[in-house]
Amino acid sequence: MNKAPELNQTRKQITALDKELLSLLSKRRDLSLDVARSKEVDVRPIRDTQREKELLARLVEQGREHGLDAHFVISLYQSIIEDSVLNQQAYLHGRANPEIQQQQSTIAYLGARGSYSYLAASRFCQRRQVEMVDLGCQSFDEIIKSVELGHADLGFLPIENTSSGSINEVYDVLQHTSLSIVGETTIEVGHCLLTKNGAGLDGITTVFAHPQPISQCSHWLSQHPNLTLAYCSSSAEAMQKVIDADDDSVAAIGSAEGGALYQLNAAETGLANQKINQSRFIVVARKAVAVPSQLPAKTTLIMATGQKPGALVETLLVLKAHNINMSKLESRPIPGTPWEEMFYLDVDANLATSELQQALKELERLTRFIKVLGCYPCETVKPTQLNNSQLLIEPISSKEVVTAPSQDEDAPKYSKLYRQQHTQIEINQFKVGGEDFAAIQQLTLPMAADVFAGKVKQIKEAGFQAVLLDNPASANLNAAELKDYCHLIAQAGLTSSVQVDSVNEFNETVKVTDMVYIAGKEMYNDELLTLAGSVTTPVLLERNTMASTTDWLAAANKILSQGNQQLILIEAGIRSFNKPEQLALDLAGLIEVIAESHLPVLGNISYAVEEKLIKQQANAIKQLGASGVIINEKQLTCNDTQAELLHQLHQ
Repeated sequence: MNKAPELNQTRKQITALDKELLSLLSKRRDLSLDVARSKEVDVRPIRDTQREKELLARLVEQGREHGLDAHFVISLYQSIIEDSVLNQQAYLHGRANPEIQQQQSTIAYLGARGSYSYLAASRFCQRRQVEMVDLGCQSFDEIIKSVELGHADLGFLPIENTSSGSINEVYDVLQHTSLSIVGETTIEVGHCLLTKNGAGLDGITTVFAHPQPISQCSHWLSQHPNLTLAYCSSSAEAMQKVIDADDDSVAAIGSAEGGALYQLNAAETGLANQKINQSRFIVVARKAVAVPSQLPAKTTLIMATGQKPGALVETLLVLKAHNINMSKLESRPIPGTPWEEMFYLDVDANLATSELQQALKELERLTRFIKVLGCYPCETVKPTQLNNSQLLIEPISSKEVVTAPSQDEDAPKYSKLYRQQHTQIEINQFKVGGEDFAAIQQLTLPMAADVFAGKVKQIKEAGFQAVLLDNPASANLNAAELKDYCHLIAQAGLTSSVQVDSVNEFNETVKVTDMVYIAGKEMYNDELLTLAGSVTTPVLLERNTMASTTDWLAAANKILSQGNQQLILIEAGIRSFNKPEQLALDLAGLIEVIAESHLPVLGNISYAVEEKLIKQQANAIKQLGASGVIINEKQLTCNDTQAELLHQLHQ
């Protein structure tokens, strides 16, 4: 028997490789700046998405030759591409505005070191290689005044959060300042329960936090009603109060990174209501900046339209006429003018372009007041994606989804007469509808966490894009346990879906999962369908085993009529009158629904298909034009067999 390599020696080799990888990443970043210098001369756009797709496809192929998973390669290089794009933007923006190219800048932000505003400001300066002299402030007004009076070069203001929405106080102070918005940055907000001396949740009685984190963690806090909340002006103040406390019964809500500055430990992580919790900050300065034409730009306006019917609509039609996309619209009351609103707009356009200049001239004639708050580089880098076929190294083909106008507004909302274009749903790597064919693995709980983590990793490697947790209620799982399972699914790079059988289950499940699966036995539950239609979470609606296709589509229409248009239909088998105890896939019904509806339709072969017919039935579902399949974990138990089938289905 061969002797296993010594652990310490192996770790030394890994450490050496990590050091080499960091050196290579640094060299790659330097080369990307050479690309920016070239684009500065040729005036070419920062991004070439077609080249990025070709690059990713080539890297996936090369990665497979080394035994690397395609999704791992894509995730890694998406981060590298994002870093490259943001560095090139920062370089070109600095070149166009030499007056802001300082080696040292004083930055005003909310709170003290360790606050989320401090972290955002630090990362903004690091990307621009600027030494940050920090100036902590107690309020948004103080930040504005610090910059206006010249005590600070830049001010950082949180403007919105993906969980709690817009921060109205900031919009209000922007009404009354002469400062210009010169930049933006977005950071991931990972809320943790921070304690000192290793204290755990059981011993905590009081939690200090800023109102925004409290709002963003409301679901977690509602599960711990024994905790007393104490409001603070910033997350940094909350952490300082924990440090100054006489005992270990107090905690703060903040980031693990910020807590480390105060030597606090994260007793609980993942407190936010939403898995993806991000905060966007704007950067203000005394002087506006120029944005080079090859950079994606954003311009922020404020305007008052006056009190007349259709006034706001008229202004928005101006943007449409000039093909300018509005990415944000917010309204705030005008002080001293009851029932009148000031509108804030973010538009994806460069102030230097003739299109936006002409639009502004037209808006001046339609509004009582209009002002440009700033034009600045957009720092939202949308990751380049490959579809399932491209992940299998097929030729790259660019496709643009164009939403066709509806033909008949009175037709049922599921009908192709109502909407010509196929509904397409995309959550991370999971894409379904149109030309995208999805594969979902169905798992039954409970399962030990380590076993489950290994299972979902194998599912990802086999080629599935999502995991369906089958009937967790029967396993008596609480919301926290379900959240942990969904977190492990997300860590594997997969999309989660959880079956629900009641309204109570739905309300808890929708907080933790990416998609909700309504079992066929609940297809006639009007209360549940209405609730499913009132959320923004994608819903999978399974056909009842005794339902006609007409009833199935009618149930779908109830969900769509409530507003939620992210709906997927599931055919899982019906009962015949001759053999009511036996299920069979209704392939004829599948064809009928695919022909009639614009919604994605998946075949769930977990119940109605014998193991020997799984491959044939799955391929039949694909050939009939369905958008995907759901396969039970107990079917095709060999990973190689599953991978082989999925390879066939994605071709």
